[in-house]
Amino acid sequence: MYTSRLTKKIPAFNLQEMLIVLAIIGILLLIALPNLMPLITKAKSVEAQTQLKAIYNAQNTYRYMYSKFSTDFNELDFEPPKTVNENGTANYKYEIIEATNSAFKARAEAVTDFNGNGVFNVWEIDENGVPKQTVKD
Repeated sequence: MYTSRLTKKIPAFNLQEMLIVLAIIGILLLIALPNLMPLITKAKSVEAQTQLKAIYNAQNTYRYMYSKFSTDFNELDFEPPKTVNENGTANYKYEIIEATNSAFKARAEAVTDFNGNGVFNVWEIDENGVPKQTVKD
């Protein structure tokens, strides 16, 4: 006759218990996510403000040397970061809209819709050096 060894039972959760816990966590996330979207948008907009300040500083350096602002990032020695669409990490694309001897305007436009409402966040900076949000996401 076959005799089995004594086995010790290890306490564990069964599959049904784990699925119920995951469903509860999912429901809580769905409830909390709309409240967190403005914070996510605000956090991601810090990237735009920081890069626009870098463009502003590069424009001022260029102006001190050549007595005018530039429309070319290469002349400013500024390389825009690769966007998430280009396998990079940036959430914004950057462009210089206009540049004259005494003024310039640069824009950062979001490449993704942070809160899913169809509006893309846009920030601008000019020769005064203060980033302004022109389109709020």
